[in-house]
Amino acid sequence: MMVGHWLMRRNQAAAECTWTSPVNAVSWLKGVYEENPPLEREDGRLAYCGFDVKTAYALDALPRGTDVTWAYWTASGSLASYSVVACPNRSHPHIPCPLPPA
Repeated sequence: MMVGHWLMRRNQAAAECTWTSPVNAVSWLKGVYEENPPLEREDGRLAYCGFDVKTAYALDALPRGTDVTWAYWTASGSLASYSVVACPNRSHPHIPCPLPPA
């Protein structure tokens, strides 16, 4: 399944998670990232690209209709995966947006 296919799951879309601004969508991503931070390596080096790199990419990609997914392992050994689906979606222009922003 492609990330953009979430647009077809209208019954699972939440109005509180629908944004008109990429900045607001990225703010949500930042919040879940801070609540569930990635695993830190024992040697102090980054296990994943930096937070600023992730944020800059998301702010660039979303207005272009490209989905953004942040996925990483947490300290507890769980996989955290959060996605923002762009709408209209560049890869799936035929799928309509599920909900207007509240």
